[in-house]
Amino acid sequence: MSALDPQLLAFTAIAALLTVAPGPDTFLVVRNSLRGGRRDGFLTTLGISSGLYFHALLSAIGVSAVPAHSAAAFFVLKAAGAGYLAWLGIQSLHAAARPAAPPAPAGVAPARVPRARSFREGLLTNLLNPKVIVFYLALLPQFISPGDPVIPKSLLLAAIHCMLGIAWLGFVAWGIDRSRHFFLRPRLRRFMDGLCGAVLVGFGARLALAQR
Repeated sequence: MSALDPQLLAFTAIAALLTVAPGPDTFLVVRNSLRGGRRDGFLTTLGISSGLYFHALLSAIGVSAVPAHSAAAFFVLKAAGAGYLAWLGIQSLHAAARPAAPPAPAGVAPARVPRARSFREGLLTNLLNPKVIVFYLALLPQFISPGDPVIPKSLLLAAIHCMLGIAWLGFVAWGIDRSRHFFLRPRLRRFMDGLCGAVLVGFGARLALAQR
């Protein structure tokens, strides 16, 4: 493969468009960045991006064909993913319904949650999304030539998607953290919690109603 492999360039362009399109990943990073600052947002980003390698590997060895072509497997994974998104959304809606706390003084570090929690939330949001599995199963083979080593090429494509995701969602986390004092004004914070919660519940409902 040359440095200007047209397959890689085409995949990069498609992956970039998908990365910047608002979805559950974006709103989860916003939610967690508001909760714990840049660190939590970036750890969530790493969790989301790490799941792409898993999907690429499953696509390469054909395992992802099971939920893609089995109605029962797709339904189970869809229900798990929808339930998880709804649970995250309900947590945010619950936070929005609580009485507003006084704003923290400028310069005070945000409250920290365990590092593993933010990473896990991002990873599970990605792994439990059957649309990502089906997307990788349908998309990756189109960028793998007959003579290419399937698993290394699949992981290379996932690495490109991963780097794009880290760059974009990391920028989102940084932007929210830089504007944290603005967003954490009590009324606005409750509005943002409610917005992120409603969007995550909405994505969960849409996933639950999705057809293959």
